[in-house]
Amino acid sequence: MAKHGKKYQESLKKIDREQSYEVEEALRLVKEVAPAKFDETVEVAFRLGIDTKRADQQVRGAVVLPHGTGKTQRVLVFAKGEKAKEAEAAGADFVGEEDLVAKVTGGWLDFDVVIATPDMMGQVGKLGRILGPRGLMPNPKTGTVTFEVAKAVEEVKAGKIEYRADKSGNIHAPIGKVSFDTEKLVENFVTLIETLIKAKPAAAKGVYVKNAAVSSTMGPGVSVGTSRFIGR
Repeated sequence: MAKHGKKYQESLKKIDREQSYEVEEALRLVKEVAPAKFDETVEVAFRLGIDTKRADQQVRGAVVLPHGTGKTQRVLVFAKGEKAKEAEAAGADFVGEEDLVAKVTGGWLDFDVVIATPDMMGQVGKLGRILGPRGLMPNPKTGTVTFEVAKAVEEVKAGKIEYRADKSGNIHAPIGKVSFDTEKLVENFVTLIETLIKAKPAAAKGVYVKNAAVSSTMGPGVSVGTSRFIGR
């Protein structure tokens, strides 16, 4: 079992581990007990009642958080011709074709999000073993394989995040920074959980959102009650 430092232990004393807090109170606590001197990321974890072994119970997608994540995303776009120009105009950090494919093949990974036009996927597909394990492979389900490259770039820059349930049915996602106002963190949380509820697989039975917790990068988790969102 991992050992935590003195600051973490002090933070833990301020949290009732047996209680599920309302969203607003939970996020206020996260901000209050964040132990690090840097501006920590605020993260949320959901445990979903899904069977990820079944193809009809996969939960994956993307959502634009109203207040972003507080992180500037470096966007790479694989496109050519007019679509490349559109991507550049929209603020993409890197735009190219075979030249960028070769650069990534050589080990360059100085980017956070990858977008590609469908006609480039033949080339981008060769990068599957590099991008896939890092969660960077473009996918139509998350809107990163599209001819609407300008819109895709603008959404990422505005605070779009991707979510995907892991093998245990858990979803982890950033919803802002400790420096954010509590109200902004709450709005980001609500946007994400409502998106997940809408994405509930028809085949999933029983309790869908089993539990949720919020935390800062270095701080302890705070349990969040989600009953108010169920049935929306």
